[in-house]
Amino acid sequence: MKKILIGAATLAALSCGLSAHASCADPRVTGQGGAAEGFPGVELHQSGAPSYFEGRDVGERIVGTWHVVYTPTGSTTESGEAFIQWHSDRTEWENINYPVLGGNICMGSWKTLDRSHVYRNHYGWLYNNGMLAGYFNETETDEVAWDGNSYTGTNETTLYFTSGPPMVLKGTSKATRIAP
Repeated sequence: MKKILIGAATLAALSCGLSAHASCADPRVTGQGGAAEGFPGVELHQSGAPSYFEGRDVGERIVGTWHVVYTPTGSTTESGEAFIQWHSDRTEWENINYPVLGGNICMGSWKTLDRSHVYRNHYGWLYNNGMLAGYFNETETDEVAWDGNSYTGTNETTLYFTSGPPMVLKGTSKATRIAP
């Protein structure tokens, strides 16, 4: 399924004359390098985070720095790893392991949905050989563990190119808190 999705994304981008690189929404098409092509994920060495978040509101449990792994829907291969900081003022920023020249920093805002779930609305730029080629919007709903040390979620990213139709990508996220 991943190959079909990436193949469709590649075909759509190429038919628009773009080899787009999305900052925090890079679809990892063949030939771009990175985690999908021979650069395995980095193992984060840290001790476990204390469970002092247990029992707190989800809005308090999500605040902090996280190591996140993204996987396209229907795939077992990760498409990216990121460090995300969720802030108490309901903003967040992300630094992902995509090529710097394609953009690897993006930001957004978030809100609580219920006792266990948060929703984020995230934006970034799309580039073609260093030239602005559009932007993307990623929405994600995450379920935060009761102890506040992990979360899992589903996301949908729409790529809006300066020419050509939008492209929609779906996937999952799995995060582990980085101990303060």
